[in-house]
Amino acid sequence: MRRLLKSFKTEINPTEEQKIKIHKTIGTCRYIYNFYLFHNKERYDIGEKFMSGRAFSVWLNNEYLPKHPEYSWIREVSSKSVKNAIENACTAFSRFFHHQSGFPRYKKKGRSDVKMYFVRNNPKDCFCERHRIKIPTLGWVRLKEKGYIPTSRDGYVVRSGAVSMKAGRYYVSALIEVPTPKVDGNFSDGIGIDLGLKNFAVVSNGTVYRNINKTVQIRKLEKQLTRAQRKLSRKYENLRKGEFTQKANIQKQKLKVQKLYDRIENIRTDHINKTISEIVKTKPSHITIEDLNVSGMMKNRHLSKAVSSQKFYEFRTKLKAKCAEYGIELRVVDRWYPSSKTCHCCGCIKKDLKLSDRIYKCTCGYVEDRDFNAALNLRDARTYKVA
Repeated sequence: MRRLLKSFKTEINPTEEQKIKIHKTIGTCRYIYNFYLFHNKERYDIGEKFMSGRAFSVWLNNEYLPKHPEYSWIREVSSKSVKNAIENACTAFSRFFHHQSGFPRYKKKGRSDVKMYFVRNNPKDCFCERHRIKIPTLGWVRLKEKGYIPTSRDGYVVRSGAVSMKAGRYYVSALIEVPTPKVDGNFSDGIGIDLGLKNFAVVSNGTVYRNINKTVQIRKLEKQLTRAQRKLSRKYENLRKGEFTQKANIQKQKLKVQKLYDRIENIRTDHINKTISEIVKTKPSHITIEDLNVSGMMKNRHLSKAVSSQKFYEFRTKLKAKCAEYGIELRVVDRWYPSSKTCHCCGCIKKDLKLSDRIYKCTCGYVEDRDFNAALNLRDARTYKVA
């Protein structure tokens, strides 16, 4: 049976000793990442060639560390995690050289997303049970959500994974071999999805998914976040002025802000996951979306916050993975395709359509909601690319 790799992420409950190991490994990986960037910058300044990740790893272990015993603590953590940090830094340079991103930045403690990577070297390394998972260098770690990750006793193999920390909580992400789901082939008609700010998604079958950021729950949490950030800002200001402010209180307030951010992020992600699940369950023959220029939309200072909170890129990435899993064709039309300006009835293009015009009215007598009209046009689009 053909198998595919699927990631499962859940919260773990490590012991105090395991927490120390996690912090130590993440700190070492962050240091190695920054050291690789600094070393290549130095080589560039003196006119030497760029050092790849593999060459840097050999130089670090065979030349640098033996001459500098004060950095022997680098060897105390998992070598796989250190090598993964070097490869991540090398990938960042590679993306910069190919004009895919900006120049790599240094990782900062408490702000950057650095993970403890682990890989399965032998069958006894990574083993998952219903209530716990075995991680190299950590041993058995208890899971908070029991039964979510497929167990090794049922034949599932953990290939690799990573341990991360966010807002005082610890998570494990495991990459597991799972059997490919059977596709019965009984597909319904294709659908088009128009993403927007008023509503998160309008589907051509008439389903409308609301904007989760306009709900009472999110607005209440954002209000709490504003107050918590104001308190944190005042504590930092008092510290600069030389007034008596304990740094422990600053860390407590900082953790409160992180927890609120994490709570809001989880609600938005959960809404995206449920939306994609409902769409895929209808078994459409194809799904058509628009290639949105999110970076261009973010330049509008009046809409940038609303656009970023909708998480359009995450929606497209997860929808693509879900469609590939269930054998659904995902079509992407060009960003200049006039889906909103085209009349679905007669095909006439209304060039003077404004963003404030929420109802599409055509000279042929066709009257329809602007977003629903765009979803219908996306469904019937003839020029597209398969994602």
